[in-house]
Amino acid sequence: MVSDTWKSELLGNVATLQRGFDLPHRSRKPGKVPIVTSSGIEDTHCEAKVKGPGVVTGRYGTIGEVYFVRDDFWPHNTTLYVRDFHGNDPLFISYLLRTIDFHVHSGKTGVPGVNRNDLHEIIVTLPSTKTEQRAIAEALSDTDTLIEALEQLITKKRQVKQGAMQELLMGKRRLPGFAKKTGYKQTEIGTIPEDWVVKRLGELFEITSSKRVFQSQWKTKGIPFYRARELAVLGEQGIVNNELFITREMYNAFKKTYGVPKVGDILVTGVGTLGKVYVVPDEREFYFKDGNIIWFKTSGKVSSEFLRQLYSTPLIIKQIEDNSAGTTVGTYTISGAQKTVIPYPTLPEQTAIAEILSDMDAEIAALEGKLSKARQVKHGMMQELLTGRVRLV
Repeated sequence: MVSDTWKSELLGNVATLQRGFDLPHRSRKPGKVPIVTSSGIEDTHCEAKVKGPGVVTGRYGTIGEVYFVRDDFWPHNTTLYVRDFHGNDPLFISYLLRTIDFHVHSGKTGVPGVNRNDLHEIIVTLPSTKTEQRAIAEALSDTDTLIEALEQLITKKRQVKQGAMQELLMGKRRLPGFAKKTGYKQTEIGTIPEDWVVKRLGELFEITSSKRVFQSQWKTKGIPFYRARELAVLGEQGIVNNELFITREMYNAFKKTYGVPKVGDILVTGVGTLGKVYVVPDEREFYFKDGNIIWFKTSGKVSSEFLRQLYSTPLIIKQIEDNSAGTTVGTYTISGAQKTVIPYPTLPEQTAIAEILSDMDAEIAALEGKLSKARQVKHGMMQELLTGRVRLV
């Protein structure tokens, strides 16, 4: 039960919303005043329409996002802004508005978007005192600061990793112990070290696919059966919620006659989102859809992780795009995979490069885990603090 120091009110009596103001690009002049659209701060202008701090949400376009603006600003006509806070704390109101499902109230009048009059009729519950409102807002704001810091750090780490990939995978930067020659040579894929060569993947792998499994043979339990969409998720996240299976009898028959993916084998998506890579990490049992996924059988000539990293570079992405051009539906085929060319250092150097890049991936994944946890904590805090189940004063 909510404390008697909380109250229930119509939203219009707590935060009166007002439509923003049109400002076409031709009328904008240089300045530092943020222009807030339904997508957030889009541009700046020389004049403000509303004194800060303020709260803005999308009227149409991006609906449901709420923006807190500390300084004077110009709310665009795609938005609604809080014209009157009725003595309530603006930052608290910004969090209160985030608990409202704006999509439920979208298009009630037959016009796409939300109508402020409909929103004003929503009943909200909030603390009566500004002191408690501020305490709640500050607690949630601290969590937002942590989330923003993690997002910025992840972006920076990804940029660093992208730079390292470009340098290491093309030999622009050599690791200690591997720079036998200092010179470089020009090749069909660009400049690489003199002691590296260019190889086609068909020279390094047996490249094939699976045996056909008809849709009528799909089951709801048994051995996991992956299409390209599941494999792409598996490659990025390591796990996937799978709905399709084949019988153990079919799996065992394929394993005995044709073989199944082994540790270190590489599977690459050939339809949908092309070129997504999954390196088989262990002895887990699964099978996959023919024609959707290309199977690189490990040969010991290439580090699987080195090749996985290469598939994220413009070098291979462009080859996949060029290979799929001209087809009605973009596909990356076994023939295209065999022709794909890569820079080829010695296996020990491949392994050393792959380890560095994998360590970077692990660091980014750990930060993403922390970010996910912080977002979950914030979600829980909003449920507890904005309903009065947990009190801070």
